[in-house]
Amino acid sequence: MKILFISDLHGSYDRAKTVLDKAENFNPDFIVLLGDLLYHGPRNPLPEGHDPKATVVLLNSYKDKIIAVRGNCDAEVDQMVLDFPMMSDFSWLVADGRRIFLTHGHLWNPENMPPLTAGDTFVYGHVHRPKAYTDENGINIWNPGSCSLPKQSDRPTYATFEDNTFRVFELNDTCILEQTL
Repeated sequence: MKILFISDLHGSYDRAKTVLDKAENFNPDFIVLLGDLLYHGPRNPLPEGHDPKATVVLLNSYKDKIIAVRGNCDAEVDQMVLDFPMMSDFSWLVADGRRIFLTHGHLWNPENMPPLTAGDTFVYGHVHRPKAYTDENGINIWNPGSCSLPKQSDRPTYATFEDNTFRVFELNDTCILEQTL
């Protein structure tokens, strides 16, 4: 199974388009959106290429592949214009026989984990910093970072899962982090 992970778009059409253009070559089975899709929030600057209306049209064109969860900047009005469900605080995905818990990270996060067991994977966004590690309980913890407002550096990121490997990429396709299960 091939999965593309995108988090914290915050309405950046330019960055969404860049990553989704890459998806055409990757051809994922699913595109996972980890929240904060359209609004930048009161604590963030406007991201490069901020255009929520165009972002809606672009995301809706992938509606059949999208699994999305609600971020702390997402609202019911966003659901009114998006053609895929995105108001759930979490979702589950089973990939290659592994349970994957998907959430934004403002409710469930590495400091406040849902009930998971060794071998499960916890994927979140919210902090705008990429991560890939296994915690002391044997749970894989992944974060694709942010493709619009990165906080680890000035390098926007997204992630993929393929052949049991999670990889975080910069927009220039440089792999900066990976974990194989």
